[in-house]
Amino acid sequence: MSDIQYEQHGPVALIRINRAERMNSLDFAANDALVDAWRRFDADDAARVAVITGAGDKAFCAGADLKTYTIDFANRPAPEFRQRYTDGPGFGGITRNFDIGKPIVAAVNGFAISGGFELALACDIRFCSPNAEFALQDVKWGFHACDGGLIRLPQIVGLGHAMEIVLSGDRVDAEHAYRIGLVNRIHPADQLLEKSMDYAARLASRAPLPQRFAKDVMRRSVGMALDEALRLESRSFYDLGGTEDIREGTTAFREKRDAQFKGR
Repeated sequence: MSDIQYEQHGPVALIRINRAERMNSLDFAANDALVDAWRRFDADDAARVAVITGAGDKAFCAGADLKTYTIDFANRPAPEFRQRYTDGPGFGGITRNFDIGKPIVAAVNGFAISGGFELALACDIRFCSPNAEFALQDVKWGFHACDGGLIRLPQIVGLGHAMEIVLSGDRVDAEHAYRIGLVNRIHPADQLLEKSMDYAARLASRAPLPQRFAKDVMRRSVGMALDEALRLESRSFYDLGGTEDIREGTTAFREKRDAQFKGR
């Protein structure tokens, strides 16, 4: 069985890390396979939304395989490290230098630790099961997060909560994660994937171009001055004016029917 499984369910792509015996941690080969899965999703116009999860019921992703990945990764010669990692797609394929405009949902079915946590943070929406636990445990092992944890986490939960999580390395359970806005919803473990897939299918029924444009505005506006960000938002809206999506959406509203969007 492949370490990374890719399934097409209509307009929804399901990506599963299939290393349950290793808590769905990633070695170099599995990480490369996950990068390929994201590239496949990004290139497929028929796949409008992705759901990523882990095999089994214990872990979403426990990060990098410490036995084979971390020390090798951290001790590469500087030019190689810069070319392959700093300028590459990052751990889990989407944490750095690979922006996917389509919606991505994380179904966190257990532990999301270190790089696995960073992978979940790189998704747009996070659902989890009651047994989910989140942690950036890097400080316990002599390093800190380097695939978006220090950057995305404060944007999602605020600086104070992020400092607590990063500097302690302590685990955060599902209820606390929900309270601080780290996850959007908690679903029973036996319903998590079904609920996530149903939600993804609902997202896939919405207009894809506005989703892409809105996601781009929200990401690019982080750190912008307010007036500059508001102009970006306005220009993005104007760019939708000549598209089929806005014509179909407004026509469907007038005709009192469901819109059929093509993403053009």
